[in-house]
Amino acid sequence: MSNRVFSSNLTSMPVFNFDRVINRFNTDSVRWDKYDSNVIPLWVADMDFASPPCIVDALKERMNHEIFGYSHSPEGLKQDIVAYLQDQFNWQIEPDWIVFVPSLVSSLYSLANNITSPKAHILTLQPVYHHILNAAKNSGRDYSAISLTNTDYRLALNPEAILRSAKSNSELIYFCNPHNPGGTVYSFDELSQIAKACEQENLIICSDEIHCGMVYPGKKHIPIASVSEYAAERTITLMSMNKTFNIPGAGLAWFICKNNDLRKKASKDLGTTIPDPQIFTYIATRSALQHGEPWRHQLMDYLEGNRQLLSDAMKNLPQLSLYKMEASYLGWISCQNLNVEDPSQLFLKSGVALQPGAMFQQNDHVRINIATPKTILNEALDRMRLALSAM
Repeated sequence: MSNRVFSSNLTSMPVFNFDRVINRFNTDSVRWDKYDSNVIPLWVADMDFASPPCIVDALKERMNHEIFGYSHSPEGLKQDIVAYLQDQFNWQIEPDWIVFVPSLVSSLYSLANNITSPKAHILTLQPVYHHILNAAKNSGRDYSAISLTNTDYRLALNPEAILRSAKSNSELIYFCNPHNPGGTVYSFDELSQIAKACEQENLIICSDEIHCGMVYPGKKHIPIASVSEYAAERTITLMSMNKTFNIPGAGLAWFICKNNDLRKKASKDLGTTIPDPQIFTYIATRSALQHGEPWRHQLMDYLEGNRQLLSDAMKNLPQLSLYKMEASYLGWISCQNLNVEDPSQLFLKSGVALQPGAMFQQNDHVRINIATPKTILNEALDRMRLALSAM
């Protein structure tokens, strides 16, 4: 993969404009079409930035061929992923451990059925991305949601809570790192303790790591499968370039599993009830892997500035408390001091659409998407101030 742009080659790269405001109305955008033009939608998790030029150019080049038939994964794509994970996270895997899937979300659901017995018990988390909870809830299995520990507005899974919540028939635990919501990035010691608790209870770990490319300075993403031999053999790691490079509408996902028998079980129904990925998803992902690093670095610099804007605004709004954002562009805000049934409706009346906390099983919270030009974010924060001052 000699044509890949590694982080050491970033000194003479082009400057990307994240301040550019792109009109997303009438583009069939889930995020922007939900509300009228008077509302700033900072709810669902996609970014208002143009995708990297390298991806746009790669898709255009493939479009010029003018035939879009059935396709298989490009030769060498798995090796690209192997090299990327080694470069980014010092994680050594083999190409055979990788299985391509059309969607990370669909895999959350299929894995619950494919790798557990019908009478199994599943552990999930709270608060957590709703598809992780619903994957357990909709599996037909018994399940328990482990409440995360809140330490100075940093959410984390306590290993002791795993031991307390596991049952004799527990077979699977859903994990999320970096965590959504909140943005927690787990340390090696934290991950090791979680893996040890899972080993003690003989649990398979399904780890959603889709935000792993969006970690802020001072933190480092560590795949939980890399912390021990047990974790390597008993973990299914879900990954994608979709969030980091803003390609959820043209993106690909994959899971990584060292254990051959477990990997075969997890792959059940791929290519049948779960469709194969399509050609443009492969093209977009490969371009991100090979050429996306300069764009990603500048994106994270820009998001760090937006994170500071949000943090500064929260300091002047004592009614709200922002959780530590160690990764991603999704801020998790406690509105417990407002004493309103649905704080998202309070802000919506002032023209800002935030993700209701009910989606994550905490009605007195909201989630904010800061992946937008600073002019838009500043206007949204001003509207939030007005909403609170009018109470």
